[in-house]
Amino acid sequence: MNEHEHEIPEIVIIRLPLYVRTLSELKLLNQITVSSQHLGNLLQTTPAQIRKDFSHFGKFGKQGRGYNIDYLLDELRQILNLNQKWNTCVVGIGNLGQAVINYHGFENEGYIIKAAFDISIPSNIANKDIVIKPISEMKSTIKKLNIKIGIVTVPAPDAQGVIDRLVESGIKAILNYAPMKPVLPKAIVCRNIDPILSLQSMSYYLNK
Repeated sequence: MNEHEHEIPEIVIIRLPLYVRTLSELKLLNQITVSSQHLGNLLQTTPAQIRKDFSHFGKFGKQGRGYNIDYLLDELRQILNLNQKWNTCVVGIGNLGQAVINYHGFENEGYIIKAAFDISIPSNIANKDIVIKPISEMKSTIKKLNIKIGIVTVPAPDAQGVIDRLVESGIKAILNYAPMKPVLPKAIVCRNIDPILSLQSMSYYLNK
């Protein structure tokens, strides 16, 4: 792990998965190398920005020769800890929670949903690969299954309490779908996904 990791801007970390996805797509096209210019064109950013982002972690390419895609992919995946599987849980088994549970994209990328929690368990939930438990058993289940990431899909009024329980259970990373901004200790990493905010920002342009 880079010894200056604490100095790396969060926006750079957020951009790294975009590089991984784009490089993976280029690899599927049997491309061996890529220049920062071409990568910048694909990602609608500048070659200088890409080189600056990568410089936080060392040198991955040579002037005039571009980047070896296999090597760069491997390095970025190591930086992002993508070369291992992460046990994950979902809190809230309503329509959104069930959609998350049934979405195979998480597992395909190494995020394995091991458990789901709710105050009351819907009778139509039947997934042999996932442990379904009441929220009261969250802490013991998270410890038993070595769960590292929590996905929150409860209504906004319930979200802070659920997130507090996840933190108390030892969870350090949270993906929050509830339309609210949680209060969290500094050591906890949280990403908020709110499609309504995205829609509202887009509607600004519709009558322009």
